[in-house]
Amino acid sequence: MKDIIGFCGLDCEKCDAYIATIHNDQVLREKTAKLWAGLNNAPILPEHINCEGCRMSGAKTVFCESMCAVRQCALKKGVTTCGDCSDLANCSTVGAIIANNPSALENLQG
Repeated sequence: MKDIIGFCGLDCEKCDAYIATIHNDQVLREKTAKLWAGLNNAPILPEHINCEGCRMSGAKTVFCESMCAVRQCALKKGVTTCGDCSDLANCSTVGAIIANNPSALENLQG
């Protein structure tokens, strides 16, 4: 399993917030903030776009830090990723992510 995947199996290394943080790319932060604000109908600003990976220590976006139901569940259960959870096959929380991104399940099973 890759080290830089979220609890849900998404590849952090492909996330624009992660890329903008690692490369200190202000243009990408601004682009990502605008996109995410529109998608979520929320006031997301460029300074909110800082993340070093869901399971890593360091910066997280506001959503990832405190609002992501998958991350909160995994932390509560004490699992490394959802791939270690016995409820994975029937979980509606991570199921929505896996349904939209089958590679997340591959990452969790890898």
